[in-house]
Amino acid sequence: MTTNPQIPPCTWNRPIGLGWDQPYTVRYPSNIDDGPWHGMPLGGFGAGCIGRSSRGDFNLWHIDGGEHTFKHVPACQFSIFESGQAYALSTQPPEDHTLQSWQWYQPISTVSELEAGKMPTPQNIGTYHALYPRSWFVYDNVLKTQLTCEQFSPIWADNYQESSYPVAVFLWKAHNPTNSPITMSIMLTWENMVGWFTNTLKSPEVRVRDDGSPVYEYLPRWGESQGNYNCLAEDDQYFGCVLGQVSHSQTVQEGDGTWCIATAKNPQVEIFYHSRFNPVGNGEDVWQSFSENGSLPNYIDETPADENTRLGAAIAVRFTLQPGENLEVPFVLSWDFPVTEFAAGVNYYRRYTDFFGCNGENAWQIATTALKEYQNWRSLIQDWQNPILEKSDLPDWFKMALFNELYDLTSGGTLWSAASEIDPVGQFAVLECLDYRWYESLDVRLYGSFGLLMLFPELEKSVIRAFARAIPQSDDRTRIIGYYLTIKSESPNAIRKIAGATPHDLGAPNEHVWEKTNYTSYQDCNLWKDLGCDFVLQVYRDFLFTGANDITFLADCWDAIVQTLDYVKTFDLDGDSIPENSGAPDQTFDDWRLQGVSAYCGGLWLAALEAAIAISRILTNRRGAEDAEVEVQGSIYQGWLNQSRPIYQEKLWNGEYYRLDSESGSDVVMADQLCGQFYARLLSLPDIVPSDRALSALTKVYDSCFLKFQNGKFGAANGVLPNGLPENPNSTHPLEVWTGINFGLAAFLVQMDMKNEAMRLTEAVVRQIYDNGLQFRTPEAITANGTFRASTYLRAMAIWGIYLLIR
Repeated sequence: MTTNPQIPPCTWNRPIGLGWDQPYTVRYPSNIDDGPWHGMPLGGFGAGCIGRSSRGDFNLWHIDGGEHTFKHVPACQFSIFESGQAYALSTQPPEDHTLQSWQWYQPISTVSELEAGKMPTPQNIGTYHALYPRSWFVYDNVLKTQLTCEQFSPIWADNYQESSYPVAVFLWKAHNPTNSPITMSIMLTWENMVGWFTNTLKSPEVRVRDDGSPVYEYLPRWGESQGNYNCLAEDDQYFGCVLGQVSHSQTVQEGDGTWCIATAKNPQVEIFYHSRFNPVGNGEDVWQSFSENGSLPNYIDETPADENTRLGAAIAVRFTLQPGENLEVPFVLSWDFPVTEFAAGVNYYRRYTDFFGCNGENAWQIATTALKEYQNWRSLIQDWQNPILEKSDLPDWFKMALFNELYDLTSGGTLWSAASEIDPVGQFAVLECLDYRWYESLDVRLYGSFGLLMLFPELEKSVIRAFARAIPQSDDRTRIIGYYLTIKSESPNAIRKIAGATPHDLGAPNEHVWEKTNYTSYQDCNLWKDLGCDFVLQVYRDFLFTGANDITFLADCWDAIVQTLDYVKTFDLDGDSIPENSGAPDQTFDDWRLQGVSAYCGGLWLAALEAAIAISRILTNRRGAEDAEVEVQGSIYQGWLNQSRPIYQEKLWNGEYYRLDSESGSDVVMADQLCGQFYARLLSLPDIVPSDRALSALTKVYDSCFLKFQNGKFGAANGVLPNGLPENPNSTHPLEVWTGINFGLAAFLVQMDMKNEAMRLTEAVVRQIYDNGLQFRTPEAITANGTFRASTYLRAMAIWGIYLLIR
């Protein structure tokens, strides 16, 4: 493998085209399983994104906000010509037998053209590397030229402008290591997909899936290119092709806009083009000349496509390298689809439109901005990452996962709206996951939002403000609860959202995100005992970790804090100031029945009361007499805390760890039993349990849930008996290893001076994800049977909580 000093040593890497013998497969057939061919996504937050796998194919299309399409589009590809041979740079030929004239990057079939007797296998034709937001293809043993393609989008911490851009940079570096000149050419072909990415079902029916979750159908206009056209764009520095569509509407609709492929002019290179080839034909219209001499016929045709026609565009850059010579050739792909539509007529402009306008005709402007700025962008990415990458006390596998888990901020169905007076950097949201397609599930982001908090704190606070605005709202529509269907029991009719209840989520892409909350109907989340506490803790956390000076943020959230704590207190049925779980699954482990006072929810309640008391003191001290009511409220919380804290100990401590709950009689060791204690200490609040008991419980969790569960191979199971065996072999959540919960548990281990144990646990989970085909689609859960559930899951960004504690 060619060593490349530009590529950090801690990437996730894999031989180009090498498959997986036994990748993880989905646990429930109704859940999404695209297979393991996922690569690092490209594109800005909330701008739509694309993905390119380690075999070189572009196959992920998240252009429509919140929607998922996974499909290989063969005409979207780079190709290389060198000294009479040409390859399209994917090891995956089209399965529909299109583009048959193209030679795909499978050197086994061309071995006679190489060194006889030295057959390259897929393991040594090159290597794919990824360290989000950059990835690389290093091509080996097929070409004489040493060739690398670096791919990235302009994403770095505390950047609220370029991180929203819908653009991908492909920086090609070629070196001639031979004693003779080499002529080569790089071609980018792209299909015009304008108009494809919108749901043709404007009011899709919501049904309950077999796992109890609500789901709606997404039917994009895939392959419908009538009215699309391609035209050249050029100035004195740059050359490209814009892929557009004849507009029939006065206003820009979802799916309307432009793509652009572009490169930079340079005296050392020749640029060729073809503005209208057939991407589903045999491909000869571009391949004949390209494979012969690296050129294209310079054909221009701007005729819009008719009903049964699809269009592709191509640009190629040809150059000759003298012995020892290097050349850098940039290509850019940009897109401009400014509108995200939720329900019919509910439209939002995307954040990048604050900088490029809203008419959908700015892909060329975005592309030329990238060609002008990409060197600076790459330096800013390196400046952000290098202080972490250079830490000698962090292992490479940890640095790899730390950055790569941020992929979800790009490809998690992300929304980022244009700025407004009430939201000066726009509104932001990431899906819980692709199978549970609703936004910013509050219980999940309790751990999963550490990355956003540490890197994009203003976006983090915008999410919490959205929850604060939602808490007083109500929605009296009723629906059935999916959980009861899965256990074949009659479902109650549940009100969607009760005023004062903290919503579970900020809504779904088919309704009105940020406004119509509590979308999930798997459980009645009005009954959950953790959500209100999660909200209070995240408010105080976000205040503390963004400088502890944004009093306005606390004040904006205070009324919601009061309302939701009052609401949660109504579940204290025996007057001891600590709410009881009801026996139905009523918290984040929503298949797991807890009864009475529980270690998980009770601990979060105690920590939330401490946080609310701290917030009341800050508001009182900073704002004085105008907040006399706040001081009174704080004293009420202090009374609740004083009464409930000893009851938590009395009912749950068993001498070694905290019981699951006070009434089920279970001996299960719950991995996340002391989440409340972790949060209390994280926020520099008083411990909710004695420190020696916290350490004893944590040690027991590590031993039973991790070491004794499958010998520590997979990570910590959610809940097992002290000997590591299941209480009920047929239960779901207790025997799953939840990636984000494990990272949260590891952060707690670091907090309690058990860093070695934390890293061992974290590494076990990271290896399962990145060695078994789950990269860039990290699921909520894995099992010892090699199955997963709920891919592209928000909570896994909890790995940044580990770094926060180590840092």
